[in-house]
Amino acid sequence: MAFSLIDNPGGAVPVGAHTKDGLANWLAAATERERNWVQSIGFAAEAGKFALVPGEDGRLGRVLLGLGEGAEAATMWALAGLPADLPEGSYRLDPAPDGVDSTRLALGWALATYSFTRYHAKPASGAALVWPEGADRSRVERLARAVFLARDLINTPAGDLGPEELAQVAIGVAEKAGACHRVIVGDELLAENYPTIHAVGRASIRAPRLVDITWGEPSAPKLTLVGKGVCFDSGGLDLKPASGMLLMKKDMAGAAIMLGLAQAIIEAKLPVRLRLLLPCVENSVSGNAMRPMDIVRTRKGLTVEIGNTDAEGRLILCDALAEASSEKPALLIDMATLTGAARVALGPELAALFCNDDPLAAALLEAAASEEDPMWRMPLWQPYRRMLDSKVADLNNVSEGPHAGAVTAALYLQEFVEPGIPWAHFDVMAWSPRSRPGRPEGAEATALRALYAHITRRFG
Repeated sequence: MAFSLIDNPGGAVPVGAHTKDGLANWLAAATERERNWVQSIGFAAEAGKFALVPGEDGRLGRVLLGLGEGAEAATMWALAGLPADLPEGSYRLDPAPDGVDSTRLALGWALATYSFTRYHAKPASGAALVWPEGADRSRVERLARAVFLARDLINTPAGDLGPEELAQVAIGVAEKAGACHRVIVGDELLAENYPTIHAVGRASIRAPRLVDITWGEPSAPKLTLVGKGVCFDSGGLDLKPASGMLLMKKDMAGAAIMLGLAQAIIEAKLPVRLRLLLPCVENSVSGNAMRPMDIVRTRKGLTVEIGNTDAEGRLILCDALAEASSEKPALLIDMATLTGAARVALGPELAALFCNDDPLAAALLEAAASEEDPMWRMPLWQPYRRMLDSKVADLNNVSEGPHAGAVTAALYLQEFVEPGIPWAHFDVMAWSPRSRPGRPEGAEATALRALYAHITRRFG
């Protein structure tokens, strides 16, 4: 019973999903007993509300689900509030909501069954939904597995998920798929010219590393994914305050989301030459920690003055992006919990998209809208590049002032992407501060579903 979705066992309780107008039509055709019951409990098909309607024998005979009106009625999350609240049993859609693809409805239900249970048991939902007619089961299951993988990794405390543990999970995904993989660890990063990854991670007793996974036919179009894997960010010598450090177990969310996306791509056997680069580090404080105003030479050869050791994500990404660019992929995507500025601008639910290619950006935004996995395009405003100027190096890792922090971070990364490569950079929070249907409080695989949809359209 994967994700509480089942084949029809017979006797499943019907779930009728209705708009307010649709409820009026249903009531007109219902029995007097049903009309009286629905009116007595005050059910009016408000979005997300549901009513349990007894049958003639006193047992549960039907569930009425409210869809509201307008745009709120046509959403993949229409069923997502039900798995945790319905009584134990099997259910089937009758009728299904108009205007919503059955695959997306099933995925919304599946994602609502997620629970993080590594440290204490939680009761599993006893409600199971019969697969909606026409739903693409394999797509639902692979996307749910990808999202659950990312959520589990992001939710896991740093004490149990350091650079080595994150790398081991990635290797496990690669080995299951028969993909090639290697991990460059500790001082080997210097020997193989990944100096900024080493500089950020060297202060931790948990050695930094770069996971490099390749899968697919060498002749297929190259798709390269890069994810920020800072397993905990103390801020380094520019130490964060306690409030700023509280959620830093999730600073590896970019790596988690890219790993989940890679897993889904491999399971779908998409015709791409996939490469996944995950720099995995812990930004710690010790005697050999990177210092403010140190100068680091990057893989690309550019020198970077360290204006702030807490701007470490862009440092580990820049070496990975330089290596990714060396192959001139058909599409390059990076994902990171990079700046607080992006959260201030867009809040927790919108991924900030920076893109150097207008058709690519338009296609990503279209996929985000269709998959209800929202993002918002932000500008790569070139005049702000001057904010990263340094008097002693090719550039600084931060600007001197408080302005446009997400933009300048993206501009920093763009320095390491070769011109002509279609590139999208995502600055995400990857965390839900409140629970919504299908999206519980805690880790979130922001933009994963939208990216998967775009990649399948682009290459599939």
